[in-house]
Amino acid sequence: MTSLERISATVRFERTDRVPVIAQIGAHSAIFAKKKLIDYVRDGELAAYSQITALEHYGYDAVFAIFDSCVETEAAGSTIEYREDIYPAVIKYILNPDSDVEKHKLPDPHQDGRMPEILKCVRILRQEVGDKTLVVGTVIGPMTVLTQLMGMERALYMAIDDPKRFVKFFDYACQLVRRFGLAQLEAGAHLILTFDPAASQTVIPPQFYREFVLPRHRELFKTFKEGGAIANWVHSAGRIDDIMPYYQETNVDIVNFDYEVDPLSAIANTGHICLDGNIKPLSFIFDTPEIIRQESLKLMGIFKERGGFILSSGCEIPPESKPENIEAMVNAARETL
Repeated sequence: MTSLERISATVRFERTDRVPVIAQIGAHSAIFAKKKLIDYVRDGELAAYSQITALEHYGYDAVFAIFDSCVETEAAGSTIEYREDIYPAVIKYILNPDSDVEKHKLPDPHQDGRMPEILKCVRILRQEVGDKTLVVGTVIGPMTVLTQLMGMERALYMAIDDPKRFVKFFDYACQLVRRFGLAQLEAGAHLILTFDPAASQTVIPPQFYREFVLPRHRELFKTFKEGGAIANWVHSAGRIDDIMPYYQETNVDIVNFDYEVDPLSAIANTGHICLDGNIKPLSFIFDTPEIIRQESLKLMGIFKERGGFILSSGCEIPPESKPENIEAMVNAARETL
């Protein structure tokens, strides 16, 4: 089977030749390709080259068009600080509680900020791997984008103090994410990974997710499917045990669960949804290949009868991870052949 066939079948809970394995790699690919991180996050061609270089070495089942969590907010007008060896950060938010958000311009993915570079990365990746390997487009989820547009504290206080106004800001963030995701699908991404850590129970209570986030995730995933996505993939870092049952109402196809979530809890709370995870990201820096191998085999054993499982990390694999540890995870999946 090709990687794309393997992933597609796993999402449908069908039999595959082996357990698919996805190393969630961003900046690590740049370091592996001996490129500077500060260049990787601004150059779509360089990012694609780095992703392909890592893919050819490790042999996992997907590549990512991904820079960092500031792409959307920068394109909307926030000020970003670029740093040599770590990801960029927002130093000035474009929105505040007094902003007239309904008149604020939505960024154009083909023109604004670094969005065009992400689209370039998608096009190159799809050209290079075709329909053999999964090409993952990425968006920061609407709850997280909102916190990146105006700051976490302001966003959460607005939700409490003025829910109607909060909804207007939240819907702006949703429109931004929707437009960017659709542009990546048009450029050739097979699916969109919606990374929404601010929508985890580490940040918001489950009731908040149910009332505000769930209907917007559901509409977002519906739009991406209509835009050609073969599946929808959501990832909210940290604890999501009490939020996971609501995913069954969003029509999402793949749920990433972090190392803080017990695999049995993830199974119990998600029904017939494909799961991916959940090796601790820091393990790829500090542990040994044998520890990674054993953790991988343990996870695959838990999901052997259920199916619908993609071996992966709980979140992004850190840039400074040891290549031999990533190799250990990938090779463990091949043991299931």
